[in-house]
Parts: sequence; structure tokens; C-alpha cells
Amino acid sequence: MSDIEIGRAKRGRRAFSFDDIAVVPSRRTRDSDLVSVQWGIDAYRFDIPVLGAPTDSVMSPATAIALGRAGGLGVLNLEGIWTRYEDPEPLLAEIASLPVDRATTRMREIYAEPIKPELIRERLQQIRDAGVIVAGSLSPHEVQKHYQAVLDAGVDMFVIRGATVSAEHVAADGASLNLKQFIYELDVPVIVGGVSSYTAALHLMRTGAAGVLVGAGGGAGSTGRNVLGLHAPMATAISDVAAARRDYLDESGGRYVHVIADGGLGTSGDLVKAIACGSDAVMLSVALARANEAPGRGWHWGPEAHNQKLPRGNRVEVSQVGSLDEVLNGPAAVADGTGNLIGALRRAMSTTGYQDLKEFQRVEVVVAPYQSR
Repeated sequence: MSDIEIGRAKRGRRAFSFDDIAVVPSRRTRDSDLVSVQWGIDAYRFDIPVLGAPTDSVMSPATAIALGRAGGLGVLNLEGIWTRYEDPEPLLAEIASLPVDRATTRMREIYAEPIKPELIRERLQQIRDAGVIVAGSLSPHEVQKHYQAVLDAGVDMFVIRGATVSAEHVAADGASLNLKQFIYELDVPVIVGGVSSYTAALHLMRTGAAGVLVGAGGGAGSTGRNVLGLHAPMATAISDVAAARRDYLDESGGRYVHVIADGGLGTSGDLVKAIACGSDAVMLSVALARANEAPGRGWHWGPEAHNQKLPRGNRVEVSQVGSLDEVLNGPAAVADGTGNLIGALRRAMSTTGYQDLKEFQRVEVVVAPYQSR
């Protein structure tokens, strides 16, 4: 695709969001009972290709356990309210009741409380005691400070997640997080991201990561495009990172790195399109924040909303559409793609005739911008 001339000194490539594309039915269909939506990474296998995003409005120890029992993977935010306070429930209720003009200021005050290593161990142990796969997340600038407490607690999978993550993160004091060395020294699979370009993804894959998150902090509450000028249309970003996965597979002699879409996934249609563009799985935030059990109590926010220096996200109200099981497996009480996410994925795969997720990545996609009525 040729670049578009923005001006005499700058050209840009056309990029597409999920709303710009659509999946095309094929000549073959199959019964939805013959469709598999199972997914696996490293030694772990899951019934559904869903990770719960490590945000306090989505994942608590209880919802991580519930998602694990439903066949997915809940990722707990180890810099969140659950590792800062012994009893975070009153604070979660307060955040949900804050007036709009007080939300950012008060959330910054709440999240100024230091992270407590003993709570990291306690929360992860709670998930482990339930018998599900244990995963926790730290941002790049907090990894070196807290990763030992995470490993001591016994995680099965470690997530390093930020709006943008590079293969080498340089800190203000001159120290750096060398991901390649860090991952090599760990004995658990590591998922890293976000990333939104071919080159950046290829560099992350070369660190030894088991999976790469695709996205640039573009969730429902993000104001990153207004604050920082950053935006990564997800359909193009996933396709670019999937191309890096393909090329790294050849470069490494057969090492497969999983691509996980993380951002812009508000409906079941977005989930379908993410996999059609090359994702192996999806990390859901606002889609799961709509569950009755979500700790956000009908509100959703990410770590960007309470950044101490430069907030670039809002607390946003989301409609609660049912239990977590109804959000994932139905029956859906609404027809807008916010309920029965996995049922919709199965239906899309059966309508296009594909048997499993890997096959479905080959489905035909067209550019057809969505026209709202």
C-alpha cells in the first residue's frame, strides 16, 4: 500500500480500525458444535481465548478465579488497589460514586498508597488456592522493584504490560530493564506489550517472550490520542504484528510467539475481527467490566486514569449486561455484541466454515467502514 502525502515533508500509511473492516462469509459453513475456540500458550491450555485485562475495574482475585474457572485467564494488576490496601472494597465503592469533576484527583490520591509486597503474595496465593492458573502484571518501570515478590508468590505466567513497551526500557536513574536477560533468567512464560508496529513486535519476540500484547493504551477510557497524540488502529496493528510473528517463526527456526490483541475490543464483533486479523487470543477490559461481578461496579478505568504526573484516561460508565457467564457464554439479553462473546465467536467461525482459531486467521476480510444509523 502506497503512503498518503500529508504534506511536502511527511507521508503516512493508511491504517484501519475494527470498524473499518468486516469478515466475509465463505462458501462453506459448519455446525457451531464442530468449532473449537481452545487456545494454548507454553504449557497452558485454555477453553476460551480470553485474558482478563489487569485493571482494577475488571480483575479482582475473585473475578480472576471466576474467569479461570470459565476457561480463560485472569491477570491481576499487581500495582493496583488490591496490592495497596488490605480491604479495597470501600475504595472501589467510593471510586464508583465519585462525581466526574472529582474522579481523577481522588483516584490519584487513592493510588498514591505504596504497593505492599505482602499483599502481592496474599492476592496471588488466593488465586492459586482456587486451583486456577495464576497470572499477574507489572508495568516496565515497576518490574525490577517487585518481580521477586511476584515470583516468590508462585505465578504460572508473568505479564509486563504498559501503553507502549520496548525491548529495553530505560529508567530515569539510568538503569534499564533488559527484557531479553530478564526473561532468560525467569522460569515462567512472559507476555509483554503493548506494541503496535512490525519492527517493535519483532524486537520483543527476540527477547524470548511467549506472547506479545498488541495495542497502545487505546481502550474505552483512554485519552492518549488527545494527550500524547498516540493512536494505533487495531486491525492494522494486529496484522503488522502477525507478520512479525510469521517472520520470526522462520528466523528462529520454528519458535511461535502468540499475538494477543489488547485494546479497542468492546464487542464480540471486535473479538472476531481481532482473530481474523491474526490474533491468537484477546485481552478484554471494558467487555468484562460490563459483568455484574466486575469490581468497577458499572465503571471502567485503566492505570492511565490515575497516573500521578500525566493522566491520560478517564473513568467511564459502562452498562452492566449480566453475569460474567452471560457476558462470555450467554444467553445475551441484548443484541449489540456485549453479551455471549464466545457464542458470537463460535457463530462467526461456523458461518465462515473454519474449525479452529488458527484456521480462522485465514478468513477473508474486506475494507468496509461501519456506517452508524
